[in-house]
Amino acid sequence: MKIFTNNLQLIFKLSNICLIILYLYPGSILGFFLYNDFSNQPQITRDLFQISSNHIYAFSLISILGLFAFKTKKRLFAYLVCLSIVLELFHLVITNRSFQIGDLNGNLLGVIIPFLIYKIYEILFQTKKK
Repeated sequence: MKIFTNNLQLIFKLSNICLIILYLYPGSILGFFLYNDFSNQPQITRDLFQISSNHIYAFSLISILGLFAFKTKKRLFAYLVCLSIVLELFHLVITNRSFQIGDLNGNLLGVIIPFLIYKIYEILFQTKKK
């Protein structure tokens, strides 16, 4: 079990590095690989009420990995919320990028939703245990 947790923590950390690189690069690296065009951003699904669905998916994946990899959930939550805010704020100073409230909301929802699901599961599981 310890080896599994260590591997998950490594995957979480590497995923964070990838997310940071993709987020801070002044252009779309994924767009280049898929469309041979740095200015074309791939869209998995349409945005939801002006909230970036791509950002929800990315931060949900990172949050789920973190929930399985680490025991200290409060510190993880604080880290992911700060990361989601700071990365979007960096778009104010990076060329070819722009700060968007919809992206920030997508980042935050991508962190909050998995944590809410985890908390609800934790409450239900503890209730059944007693």
